Amino acid sequence: MRSILLVLILSITIFSCNSSKKDILEKQHQYTNELINETSPYLLQHAHNPVNWKGWNSETLEKAKEEEKLMIISIGYSACHWCHVMEKESFEDSTVAATMNKNFIAVKVDREERPDVDQIYINAVQLMTGSAGWPLNVITLPDGRPVWGGTYFKKDTWINSLEKIEKLYQENPQKLIDYATQLEEGIKSMDLISVNTDELNFTKFPSDSVVKEWSDSFDYVYGGPNRAPKFMMPNNLAYLLRYGTQHHNEEVLNYVYLTLDRIAYGGVYDHIGGGFARYSTDLKWHVPHFEKMLYDNAQLVSLYSQAYQITKKPLYKEVVKETLEFIKREMTNAEGAFYSSLDADSLTEEGELEEGAYYVFNKADLQLILEEDFSLFSEYYNINSYGKWEKGNYVLIRRKNDNSIKDEFSISQNVLEQKKKSWKKKLRAFRNNRSKPRLDDKTLTSWNALMIKGYVEAFKTFQVQDYLAAAEKNAQFIIENQLQPSGALNHSYKDGQSSINGYLEDYATLIDAFISLYEVTLDDKWIRFSEKLTNYTYENFYNQENSMFFFTSIKDEKLVARNFEYRDNVIPASNSIMAKNLFILSHHLDNKKYLNTSSNMLHNVQPEIKTYASAYSNWLDLIENYKNNYFEIVVVGKDAKNKIEELNTAYLPNAMIAGSTTESEKPLINYRYIENETLIYVCVNNRCKLPVSSVSEALELLNNKF
Repeated sequence: MRSILLVLILSITIFSCNSSKKDILEKQHQYTNELINETSPYLLQHAHNPVNWKGWNSETLEKAKEEEKLMIISIGYSACHWCHVMEKESFEDSTVAATMNKNFIAVKVDREERPDVDQIYINAVQLMTGSAGWPLNVITLPDGRPVWGGTYFKKDTWINSLEKIEKLYQENPQKLIDYATQLEEGIKSMDLISVNTDELNFTKFPSDSVVKEWSDSFDYVYGGPNRAPKFMMPNNLAYLLRYGTQHHNEEVLNYVYLTLDRIAYGGVYDHIGGGFARYSTDLKWHVPHFEKMLYDNAQLVSLYSQAYQITKKPLYKEVVKETLEFIKREMTNAEGAFYSSLDADSLTEEGELEEGAYYVFNKADLQLILEEDFSLFSEYYNINSYGKWEKGNYVLIRRKNDNSIKDEFSISQNVLEQKKKSWKKKLRAFRNNRSKPRLDDKTLTSWNALMIKGYVEAFKTFQVQDYLAAAEKNAQFIIENQLQPSGALNHSYKDGQSSINGYLEDYATLIDAFISLYEVTLDDKWIRFSEKLTNYTYENFYNQENSMFFFTSIKDEKLVARNFEYRDNVIPASNSIMAKNLFILSHHLDNKKYLNTSSNMLHNVQPEIKTYASAYSNWLDLIENYKNNYFEIVVVGKDAKNKIEELNTAYLPNAMIAGSTTESEKPLINYRYIENETLIYVCVNNRCKLPVSSVSEALELLNNKF
């Protein structure tokens, strides 16, 4: 395989994908291709390339087979900077287009719309080159099996590569066919998972040693991993927050708080408009790739809300408040749906697209805007060598806490807060006169579900009714627009059109979100929806042989491989979310099938967890549920909602909540309603302590061993 690879693989420079560009021109276009009929903002960006792009569909795939042409499959997304660099250099070039159009069927794919297609070819390029990212450019046989690929290519390298592959295809097609066959087997084996035949026993799992080994990669100066670029990985931090709390590990807790502080202080956080960029290019969280993704912000809202429950740090409350204001202001439509992302690139005063142009400031502008406050502002946000980026621009970053600033300038906290509000108001107004980053306004069910969960976590912590209202409005939007009469979910929504059969990630995240909604509202409909969606996944995604769920439905088209997503990444794996859902629902519904599936899934993954903990943090969280007491808190009576609101302000990672204001036959509530009383039951596996009437008494029971 390697020898063939050397013949095929040219010198490839790998670039990370990090920002986006959407170039909608207000003029007549010389070229228009089939992408003009798509709804994806990313695909529409390429609709006027001279390349005869086609969308990923059955007609395109059949055309490649009929004409016996190699396919170019080019995959990216709206917030991908290097995707658009390659577009400008190559796909907008008529010479390049001529080569592509003559010999290939060219297909553009939005990876956010088609994560199933993306994963197949990501795995292929990973096998071929050892790394992968976006833009992802793959050449395949007419049947879709990959034979060559990489990420970003300069114009000359790209043309040369296409010509060599086409020449080989004409002169020695069998060589490509043989290589494709070998590669296909490799792809099929990458995300498969075997049945674990060892004894099932989670209590013996060595959580302490796993975390200890993981901690070797911690950055104890700036937080996060001890490398750059730095991704925030909220699920990793959420697990470590739980681990540190339950295991009384102050070193781990201090690391989590350090990381959260540094991220909130850093340039990855938008100090003027709220919200987080995708990741930092440096160790100190200073200079981000400036795109803002819905999924990052959703998960970070959840994380900072949970951290506030423990610490009561004003910084964490401020971050949540400002981020949700940003989501409401810039990422939410009138229907309550959440958009996908904001671009990193925006137009400069000279009319050139430039990364970060909207977000950075120069010193002269800041002096003019802030006047007598500039000295204080520059110390607070480091308008100095520490905060300087490039081209005389500064990315705002903090080093000092508020107490240090107050002492240095002899001002009160109230004065400082008023000044911060004034600065942000002035700088937002200034910034709003600039060309704004472009918006990817499609709605993805899975990412919206993460945002529902974020709003619910914020509501639990801060009891702001608007947060719950936003979560419920979005949930209703999904039910009305993405949930089909068959019980299936659609993945994408744009311009009134619901499309693309849903993936496991859509079901898993939405079930999780609906469970969260039930636990704050006590509205049974959310549990009923969760149960129906769960049963649908069993019917359409479940694999009896290994108790795992495929990423795609049995109703989806067949691809090169049908694999399982089970390794956690910037978003937890759909299988790990599903396993946690089944565990929690098994308690709500007294469903042994759900519980057995959850434990089997975890058991299958368990051997891998010890080797690479950061890729299994959501599974580690589930292990804690099995290793230690997992509490069912049941509140029954007319005042149940008020008591649950009080309970929800506490950090309870090892507990679920059920309740009712009336009599109910639900498993956890049946026979526990007593008229004119509101009682709290603290239980483990439906074995309960004597009921109490106050939240403080219930919390005390949680702290005592059963």
